[in-house]
Amino acid sequence: MSQPIDRQAEFSGTRDVRDAHRFDERALADYLQIHIPGFIPPMTVEQFKGGQSNPTYKLVTATASYVLRRKPPGKLLPSAHAVDREYRVIAALHAQGLPVAKPHLLCEDANIIGTEFYVMDFVDGRVFWEPFMPGISGDERAGIFDELNSFMANLHSVDIDGAGLADFGRAEGYVARQIKRWSGQYRASETAKIPAMDRLMDWLPDASPSSGQVSLVHGDFRLDNCIIDQTSPSILAVLDWELSTLGDPIADFTYHLMQWRMPPSETGAGVGSLIGHEALEGVPALEDYVAAYCQRRGLSSIPDLDTYLAYNFFRMAAIFQGIVGRVRDGTAANPHAAEMANLVSPMADVAWDYARKAGA
Repeated sequence: MSQPIDRQAEFSGTRDVRDAHRFDERALADYLQIHIPGFIPPMTVEQFKGGQSNPTYKLVTATASYVLRRKPPGKLLPSAHAVDREYRVIAALHAQGLPVAKPHLLCEDANIIGTEFYVMDFVDGRVFWEPFMPGISGDERAGIFDELNSFMANLHSVDIDGAGLADFGRAEGYVARQIKRWSGQYRASETAKIPAMDRLMDWLPDASPSSGQVSLVHGDFRLDNCIIDQTSPSILAVLDWELSTLGDPIADFTYHLMQWRMPPSETGAGVGSLIGHEALEGVPALEDYVAAYCQRRGLSSIPDLDTYLAYNFFRMAAIFQGIVGRVRDGTAANPHAAEMANLVSPMADVAWDYARKAGA
């Protein structure tokens, strides 16, 4: 078994570009000099340590810093790594004043660096890789949780038409489509039989919940996808919009709730968990956090909460299996990706526990 890692140290900051993710830096610099006003070479390139899906790089010039997100090279699952959609939603939300990095350009010409990519501003701030946020005061921890809750409510209240995103996804049947999509992705990347996943794929299609609401959804909203101001709880930028679409806001919010029930990773390589840290000052009880979101959205409660959580833990297990599949195919972006294999089954078990609570 691998030794536990310090998630904050392991995933924060940058490193030299991994051999598998190198590209022609001169060709990129020449392209950006033409297409980004004020971009002045020379440029240095580093790769961010964190992230599992799209390789992400920091580009530094003498006058500014930028971030480049690209599709990974090699064999990819269908519809995965949609950097074009990610760029579109960031551009739309930046125009609406939501906290996202300023976008600069999308390049769909794979001849420049080998795959599609986009460039946005580098936002300097704090990224917490543990959801219980060690090393800060209880008041600040409570403030950051409140900011996360507020962002979710604000995102789910965005005027889709006004943001130019009315065609960003199908308005109805979001959860049912997600179950079908992630069942297919799971099968495409399956490396071992997991009985709970098979049971979930049998049960979920007929049980898929729907709130009757449609909003823009992030699809992967959690603390480590947020950049927090250095001196306040404010969110400066929300990252990783690859899975965003139009969908059920309650499905999106209950995904965010998984941190309260996430099986802890023995190695620390997976998603952070609040299990064992619930009593830490400033960590809200799950019920209180749900109530705060409902109050902000004008909702009385969240029906079918257990079914939504069963779906989301299943979905996360399928996403992690996709990472394991990328290890198999040699396209994984993170050096700890292989350790995800040990996390799929525990998440599937939690999903099945919620399914049983919901009547499975």
